[in-house]
This record gives sequence, C-alpha cells and structure tokens, in this order.
Amino acid sequence: MYTLNCNGRLLVMDQPWIMGIINATPDSFYKESRKQHVDEIAQLAGKMIKEGAAIIDIGGQSTRPGSESISVQEETDRTAPAIERIIQHFPDAIISIDTYSSRVAKNAVQAGASIINDISGGDMDEAMLPAVAALHTPYICMHMQGTPRTMQKNPQYENVSTTVLDYLAGKVDQCRKAGIDDIIIDPGFGFGKTIAHNFALLKSLPALQIIKRPLMVGLSRKSTIYKTLHTTAENALNGTTVLHTIALMNGAHILRVHDVKAAKEAIDLFMAYKKA
Repeated sequence: MYTLNCNGRLLVMDQPWIMGIINATPDSFYKESRKQHVDEIAQLAGKMIKEGAAIIDIGGQSTRPGSESISVQEETDRTAPAIERIIQHFPDAIISIDTYSSRVAKNAVQAGASIINDISGGDMDEAMLPAVAALHTPYICMHMQGTPRTMQKNPQYENVSTTVLDYLAGKVDQCRKAGIDDIIIDPGFGFGKTIAHNFALLKSLPALQIIKRPLMVGLSRKSTIYKTLHTTAENALNGTTVLHTIALMNGAHILRVHDVKAAKEAIDLFMAYKKA
C-alpha cells in the first residue's frame, strides 16, 4: 500500500487508481480527449471525477509520435487556466500536469496542480528534478527511447524489459538524491517501442515491483491495441479494457485512461476477484 503527499493531503493508494486524460491540445492522437476551452475541460474533469478518477491529468503539449514541441508560454497558456478552472469547480481535485518542461510544471503547480507527470524522466530538461524537489510534489517518471518526434523511428532493444527496469531503477535513485520523496514509475508503453516491445513489457510488469514504487500504465486506445485489432483508436475501448485487466493482474497501481467508467468497472471486478 502506497501513499502520496499532494499539497499536504496524504492520499492512500489502497486499491488501483484511475488517472483521467484531458489534452488541452488540437493534435493529440485521440480526438475525444482534446478540449481547448476551459469550461469544456472543467466539465470533462467533473465527469471523470464522478465516474471514479482519482487524478485528472492535464497536458498542453502533444506527445504523439512525430509531434513537434511548442513554446513554454503556449503550453502554459493551454494548461494553467484549465487547472485553475477545474480547482474553482472542484477544490478537492488532484491534478497532474503532463509536461517535460520544468517551467510549465512550476506554472501548473502555482495554478493548482499537485503532481508532475514527465514522459522524459527529466532527460529533456535538466532543471526538472530540482524543480520537482523544490515544489514538493509527487513525480511520475516515465521511460522513453528518443523524443516524441523521433521515438517511433525504428526503436530497438536487446531486451526491452531489462532496459526499462534498469532505467527506472536508476531514475528512482536519481530522483531520491535530488530530494523527491514520492515517485511513481511508468514503463512508457508506445514511447519508443514497437508493438512487440509493448506486449513484452506488459508481460514483464511484475518484475518492476522490485523497484518498490507505485506503477502507472498508459495503454488507453494506443496503436498497440488498434493496430493489433486492425481497427482505429475510436474503436479500441474493448481492447483497452482487456489490456487494462492484464495490467492490473500484473501489478499496475494506476491506469492512465481516456474512458474512466470502463476502467473503474475493470478495477471493481479485479478487486472483487482478488477478495474471492
């Protein structure tokens, strides 16, 4: 059982949590997650909280394969007002900022975010880890090969599971030395991995328990699902639920999802199964 200190609130992870995805972007891969008006974002956040999301993840920079980076100012302009509006309507909401920029992270925490979710594990901004330590927020540290623009150009590993395990174990040590107390690990499904790599990682999730940190998985509607099923992201909910269930069986503590209701049902059934 893990705990997270979010702005002075000690949250107990006594069962798997759901992180609901909201993209304040025009170009994230799943169009239904894109919301650019603050009132639309707040409305979707409220729906997700009602359906069982413990965390709302706000991102202003698309990290789909091939995406280009935007300025700190534009990313902040997309995310900070949205975070403020959510907090205005839902004061107890736990919001994470999905960014690899320390400056965007600082602005988001000022606006009301209490978790920093970094796809680069601090590798794209050397100021990130010191900033997180100074902000005293939980930090989600993900593995990625390359950058969003290059990561899907022929990713290769001798052993993807061993590489990810070694990287995350090293990053946790680096985060602790930087002064970060609450660290969540994410193997980075789809970030510099082929479909075969992603299935190998899913199968080897139990090995990541050795790091002794909460484990988050982001599989929702990704190409591993829809390409395997010869369909589209829009038709990948059933496949997403299947892989979420496997992830839960293999030790996932947080599911990062587009569809909160379906994920909550998967968790409820998983918990009933565990208690039987």
